[in-house]
Amino acid sequence: MPTPKSLLALSFPSDPQVSPDGTRVAFVLSRIEEDDPLKREPDFARPRYKAHIWLSDGGPARAFTGGDGRDTSPRWSPDAAHLAFVRDGGGRKGQLHLLPLAGGEARRLTSLKNPVQDVQWSPDGRFLSFLSLGDDEDQRDERGEARVITRPRYRFNGQDWLPERPARLWRYDLQDSTLSEWHAPAVAITTYAWRPDSQSALFVSSLDDLRAAHWQQEVWALPLHGAPVQQTHWNSAITAVIPHPDGERFAVVGRPEGQGNTEHPHLYVTGPDGVVVRADAGHDHPVGNAVGGDCHVGAMPERPVWLDHHTLLFSATVRGSCGLFRATLGGSGAAGSVTAHDHRPDGVIAAFTATASGVALLREAADVFPEVELGGVAVTSLNDRLPFAARAPQRVSFPTPLGEGEGWVLLPDGDAPVPALLNIHGGPHTDYGHAFTHEFQLLAARGHGVCYSNPRGSIGYGQAWVDDIHGRWGTVDQDDLLTFFDTCLDRIARLDRSRTAVMGGSYGGFMTNWITAHTTRFQAAITDRSICNLISFAGTSDIGLRFWADELGLSAHRRAEAPRLWYMSPLQYVEDVRTPTLIVHSVLDHRCPIEQGEQWYAALTQLGVPTRFVRFPGEDHELSRSGRPDRRLVRLQETLDWLGRWLDTDSAAR
Repeated sequence: MPTPKSLLALSFPSDPQVSPDGTRVAFVLSRIEEDDPLKREPDFARPRYKAHIWLSDGGPARAFTGGDGRDTSPRWSPDAAHLAFVRDGGGRKGQLHLLPLAGGEARRLTSLKNPVQDVQWSPDGRFLSFLSLGDDEDQRDERGEARVITRPRYRFNGQDWLPERPARLWRYDLQDSTLSEWHAPAVAITTYAWRPDSQSALFVSSLDDLRAAHWQQEVWALPLHGAPVQQTHWNSAITAVIPHPDGERFAVVGRPEGQGNTEHPHLYVTGPDGVVVRADAGHDHPVGNAVGGDCHVGAMPERPVWLDHHTLLFSATVRGSCGLFRATLGGSGAAGSVTAHDHRPDGVIAAFTATASGVALLREAADVFPEVELGGVAVTSLNDRLPFAARAPQRVSFPTPLGEGEGWVLLPDGDAPVPALLNIHGGPHTDYGHAFTHEFQLLAARGHGVCYSNPRGSIGYGQAWVDDIHGRWGTVDQDDLLTFFDTCLDRIARLDRSRTAVMGGSYGGFMTNWITAHTTRFQAAITDRSICNLISFAGTSDIGLRFWADELGLSAHRRAEAPRLWYMSPLQYVEDVRTPTLIVHSVLDHRCPIEQGEQWYAALTQLGVPTRFVRFPGEDHELSRSGRPDRRLVRLQETLDWLGRWLDTDSAAR
C-alpha cells in the first residue's frame, strides 16, 4: 500500500535527448537519497534529489555518470562523439562539462559563480551556448542592504528576486577553448535556438520590462558577431522558436496579438516576407502537454522539430491525453494540415526530442509510471519497480451546455463505502487525465474515492471550452464541477455522500475557497497555494499585472472594474464558510503569493471555522510536484491527517 514515504522509492526520468542518428537516447534519472549519509543528526532525515545521466542504444538503459552530485541537461554533439552536460560539484552549481563517449573523464568547461542553463550545440559542433548570470552576485539581503525596485516585475516564482541584469547568452568555442559573452540583453531571453548555418541564432525577448510583464514578446536574430535584429512584430506570447532548415523561415509556438491567456498556443511559420501561416490550422487543440501529474522532476522538453522542409513534429493536449502530431505545410504559403504521429487517447507523452531519424520520449498513463522510450520501445522499467500496485481510474461523463464533459474516479480495493474527494486542477487552463499521479494513488489506497475532472475552462477540449469561463470564474466552472461530482455519487454506489471533501491547488485552491463560501455540502476542504482576494493578487503575484485582463477582461487598477474583481473574490463571501479547512502554502510562492493563504486563514480563524495553516519555507508554487522530498512528505501526511480527522466514520457523526 502506498504511503507518503513511498514517494522516496520512486525514480523520476526527465529530459530525454535522442542522438543525431536516432539510435540512442540520453536522459536524466533523479532519485531520492539521504543527503547526509553519516547522519550527524540521527533523528533528522534529509532526503534530497540526486540526478545522473543514463544512456540506451535501444536496450535496457544504463547509468552513464555517477557521484554524489547532480548531473543534468545531457546534449549530444552533432557528430555524437561527445555529450555535454551540467554538473554540480567542486563548490560550484550547474557548471558545463564535456564527456567523450568513446571513453575518458568529463572535462569542466566553465567555473562561473552562477549555473548555466539551456545548453545547446551549434549545428557545426564548434560552439556550446548557454544562458547564465555569469559571475554576478547579489548579497544585499545577506548584508541587510535596502533593495531599490524600479521595474514592473522584480520577483518571479521559482527564482525569488529577479537579478538586476538578465542572464546573458554565452558561447564556448571548442576550437580554441575560450568562453565569451555573446549577448547581454536588456530584457530576459526566454528561449533561443541556433540557425542551421551556425552563423546566427534566434532568441525570444521583449522590447522592455513592461511588455515582458504583459507577455508581449518578439523574435530577434543574433549573428556570431554584431547586434541582434528584430524579426517580428508579434506583440504577444511566444514559448518556442524553431528555425526552418532553409535558414530563412522559422516557426514559433505562441498566440497572435490581441489573444490572451485563454487562447490556445498554436504553431505559426513566418518567412522573410513577414507573411505568417498557421501550421496546425484546423487542429482545435493546444500545442504542448498540459496534463497534470506529480512525477515530473526535471526538464520536460517539448520544442517542435522540423522533420523536413514541410513537416513539423509537435506535441498537443487532446482531452485528457497528450500525443505527437505532424503539421504539414501546404504549398504556396497555404495553411498546414495535421495528422497523428503517436497518439494514444489513454496516455500522455510528457516530453520528447526528435530528429528526422528517430524520437525519444517519456510516456505514462494514469496507472503506468513514466518510462523512457526510444523509437517506440521502452528502455526503462520504472513501473515494474513501483512499491505498490497502481490503480486504473473509471471514466465518468457528465452533461454541460457545450456537450459532454469527462472526469475520472480512482477507487480503493474492495466494495466498502468510501469518502468521496472532489479534486480540482489548477490553471484554470490545464488538464487532468491520463498522467500518473502519486498523490491520487496514495489517497485511493488509503481508502478514499478520488474524483477529478475537466470542467469548462480546462484545456484540450477545444477553444470554445476554454473561452466559456472568460470573465466569469466561479460560475459555469462551479456548475460543471458539482454536476460531475453529483454524477459520480449517483453512478458509483461506493462513494459515501455523507463523507465528502473538496480540494485543489492554485486555481483549484480558488475554486475550493469559492465552493466552500457558496455551499456547506462538504465535510472538509483542503486549499493549496490558493487565491482568495483577486484585487490584492493583482499587485502581489508575478503574473498579476496582466492576469486578470487576460482571464476576466478586468483591471484591479481601474475604479469601475475593481468592484467586479471583489465580487469574484471568495474573501467577500467568507462569512458563509462553515467547512473545516486545511490551508497549505509555500513562503516563496510568487504565482499565488502566501498573503492569499494568510488572508483566508485570518478570516476563517476570526469566524471560528476549524482551520489549520501549514506554511513551507524555501518552497514555491511547485511544492506538490517537484518540491524538496521531505517537505512533499509533510504535505502528503497533513492531507491524510486532515481527511482522516473529518471524514472517518466517527468524525462524520461528530
